[in-house]
Amino acid sequence: MAADAPDGPDHGSGINDLLGPRWVRTIRAAVRLTLYLLFTAALIPVQALALWVKSPLRERIPPFYHRCCCRLWGLHVEVKGGLAADRPLLLVSNHTSYLDIPVLSTIGGVSFIAKSEVAKWPFFGLLAKLQRTVFVDRRRSSTARQRDAIGDRLASGSRLILFAEGTSSDGNRVLPFKSALFSVAERSADEEPLMLQPLSIAFTHLNGIPIGHALRPFYAWYGDMDLAGHLWTFAGLGQTRVEVRLMNPVRADAFASRRELSRYMFHEVQNAVAASLTGRESGLTEPKPALGSAATAAGAAAS
Repeated sequence: MAADAPDGPDHGSGINDLLGPRWVRTIRAAVRLTLYLLFTAALIPVQALALWVKSPLRERIPPFYHRCCCRLWGLHVEVKGGLAADRPLLLVSNHTSYLDIPVLSTIGGVSFIAKSEVAKWPFFGLLAKLQRTVFVDRRRSSTARQRDAIGDRLASGSRLILFAEGTSSDGNRVLPFKSALFSVAERSADEEPLMLQPLSIAFTHLNGIPIGHALRPFYAWYGDMDLAGHLWTFAGLGQTRVEVRLMNPVRADAFASRRELSRYMFHEVQNAVAASLTGRESGLTEPKPALGSAATAAGAAAS
């Protein structure tokens, strides 16, 4: 049975007052979805043509498209920190739902690493392909091939985002990162050291009110939640604040193993998500700076 987002009187008059009348949410959802489909349909052939002729616009259209979508959905994105200029660059993020894609795409020209099943999804699979998503097969026999495919894209200058939990979470916590997903770190793209930048995303406020456990399922899509129902419910919400944090990048060869790298990235992202959700910075540790050599990095990690 699909797990729908919370709704109705069972969740208390306070939440219902915050959400607004059901008829208002219904009209808002219908208008937003209609405008979204029309806008998307207009840009699909433009992006497809840009990819076909290898125009520089293929890197500029997705951020523009997603910024417009965020405005349409009432998502106000606040970015703390900056996108690293280093290449090759792999960004490592937590994952809450499909809403992460438009939000994170606003930070610049990025593509995503997604499970191969996404390529077969109706409509959204096409959008993923148009953003040059790297699709990976999670079978162990495909690990080396997938690592090389990701490495080649990184070597070409693409900035890729990896959802290191391997799945979406309930948004209240960060799931442990899967060290196997960091296998690309074992390969140096074009002999250049791979840089990894921790990245966090958190949905923090709805109509100016902090989003707690009761409201989190409106944004988090996980388990057996129905996609269409979840999207319809979300589309009817008001104005949402989303906080994105970009921490300092580190070199992959600064770590003795991918397990150690995975733990470090998890710690950075977990702290950043906690700070975004609570508004308290005291629990954050100072991120390590980008390191110039493996020896220096190993010494810093050991200190």
